[in-house]
Amino acid sequence: MTDHFEAVCVVGAGAIGGWVGAGLARAGCTLSMLARGATLAALQRDGLKLQSGPADALRTQTHPVRASASAHALGPQDLVVVAVKAPAMRAVALQLAPLLGPRTVVLTAMNGVPWWFLQGFGGPLQNRQLTTVDPAGEIASAIDAHRIVGSVVHASCSVSAPGLVCHGFGNKLILGEPSGVRSTRVLALAALLERAGFEVPLSDRIQSDIWFKLWGNMTMNPVSAITGATSSQVLDDDLVRHFCTRVMGEAKEIGARMGIAIDQEPQDRHAVTRKLGSFKTSMLQDVEAGKAVELDALVGAVRELGELVQLPTPYTDALLGLARLHARVRGLY
Repeated sequence: MTDHFEAVCVVGAGAIGGWVGAGLARAGCTLSMLARGATLAALQRDGLKLQSGPADALRTQTHPVRASASAHALGPQDLVVVAVKAPAMRAVALQLAPLLGPRTVVLTAMNGVPWWFLQGFGGPLQNRQLTTVDPAGEIASAIDAHRIVGSVVHASCSVSAPGLVCHGFGNKLILGEPSGVRSTRVLALAALLERAGFEVPLSDRIQSDIWFKLWGNMTMNPVSAITGATSSQVLDDDLVRHFCTRVMGEAKEIGARMGIAIDQEPQDRHAVTRKLGSFKTSMLQDVEAGKAVELDALVGAVRELGELVQLPTPYTDALLGLARLHARVRGLY
């Protein structure tokens, strides 16, 4: 694997992909983006635009980008950043081959449990395939395990218009090899991302960081999607908050059995969520926009991991069943 990243392609030209791509372009990388539709047209016409700063003093930076709907047209890259939502991952993986040279690194910047979660994990679950997120193993077959570096994004970004990304708050990209090794390439990638302006903690167990972020998202997202409620409305209802707490308790025990313990209680995470103000979760926004929801990566995979560690998960089962039926009725799952 390379430790020099000059040619970079972002797959998923949305909010997070655009934010990361803009930073890499700022750091001097030759940026390509795999895109389609209105986003492709905007990138080809105007470049990639990133807005940041306070609302009364927004700054817009424009970065040149080579954008195409064809991976063949873009060719092999040193680094491929995958920043798509989980429901799109299978289709994306099957398009990636032309971007992957012998030494290409694939950095995932996605929510929820990724298909590679148990690769390099160690213990009895080592290299087990998660059928909820990669049912036929097609993603794993398309992207060799040795290419992958994982990340966890802690930033708020949105798409204001095709090709125009607005960065709100947060600037952290936690980085780690699935095996936890501090390899030459992960150190080089961290240095590049720091030059790009990101805060880049290195993790010795990136799965722990993924699990901790998931721990809050796996309840607030689907509950809000089902009910249409904001985060504050969910937490203000005693019965719903208690239900979320029980789901989180199951996930905490699953993590403990896998060796990725969480040292907080659900009430601690509720308090953190309250400090963010009242907001619509990304899954609720997807429902309102008629987009497919990320249930498998956020909830289904947790249930599957519970089965693998032999822990009954009645509350997680109930949440998944209700959210899945809600989405199916609307054609979003």
